[in-house]
Amino acid sequence: MKYGEREMLIQLREELKTAKEIIARQQLEIIGYQQQLEAEELPSATEAYLNYHDDIVGNSPLIRQVLNSIAQVAASNSTVLILGETGTGKELVARAIHHASSRKVKPMVKLNCASIPSNLAESELFGHEKGSFTGALERRIGKFELADHSTLFLDEIAELPLELQGKLLRALQEKEIERLGGQQVIHTDARIIAATNLDLLKEVQEGRFRSDLFYRLNVFPIQLPPLRERKEDIEQLSYHFLRKLAMKTGAKPKQLSKNALKVLMAYDWPGNIRELEHLMERSMLLTKTALIKDIPLPDPAGKASDADQVSNIKTIAENERSHILSVLKRCGGKISGPAGAAKILGVPATTLNSKLKKLNISRKHMLR
Repeated sequence: MKYGEREMLIQLREELKTAKEIIARQQLEIIGYQQQLEAEELPSATEAYLNYHDDIVGNSPLIRQVLNSIAQVAASNSTVLILGETGTGKELVARAIHHASSRKVKPMVKLNCASIPSNLAESELFGHEKGSFTGALERRIGKFELADHSTLFLDEIAELPLELQGKLLRALQEKEIERLGGQQVIHTDARIIAATNLDLLKEVQEGRFRSDLFYRLNVFPIQLPPLRERKEDIEQLSYHFLRKLAMKTGAKPKQLSKNALKVLMAYDWPGNIRELEHLMERSMLLTKTALIKDIPLPDPAGKASDADQVSNIKTIAENERSHILSVLKRCGGKISGPAGAAKILGVPATTLNSKLKKLNISRKHMLR
């Protein structure tokens, strides 16, 4: 072997050794993130039973249709789009699909697309390399990598920034991603379940959502019915929440009077199942006896008591939120630049983005 060839072989061996070390470190990082995720999401045995086997409650034709859809799609790798009003249980359905699939051995990874500033959304989804942008002090593993061979639940998918929707589409089609600031193509096998309370087709027609991404997500749609359309499930749901609360507090489960059930059945439930759960908690706290006779529903006449009038006084945070929203609406949702909301409010764009996240202001609020 010639001297030059020998040197080249030594160099290749060193490069291969370095590459193997890098891959090993990345695998350890992913394992570390997954262990952290499992530790955060691992429920107790009681919670696991409630969350995965008993939380989709009801026997109405509409809810049976949802359960049939879950059974049909769970074993496949098909993308699922869950549609329904706020509070109808979209995350519960996503979890049920995940836990009925072969991917259940790993925790489901979730991302609420409405809760992250647009400038951080790409990093959250795909990760970033150290130094890829100001503040990137270390490498971050994105949700797609964490969900490899598992399920990635993208809640409020309609809130994903338009400029990022194309990158998500590519990731779904090619099953590969690149970290922000990285050069390496990373293959990933994440099953996607997306959810929204908006009419996605209308969002497409109005130019706020890509049509190609919509059709890529809309492989197996599941429409969740609002509670007002499945009122025959209200009694069963109410007792389910009362039992669940009793288990949490160590108290004895309370019963509902006939009049209380009649009141529950007559109500329209704009907040759906989430509203019913909170109302059962409030009723349980307010009732000292074993029988709940009165249901503290919102006053249908809109007549506010003295306590209600006091509660209607806005906090500093609520006033700040209202003011920021009014400025954002005037700016058409624009944050930075000469005509942006940050300039008008006299704060840096990064500060405003932080406030938007803290105050739970998303694009749909700005453009209403």
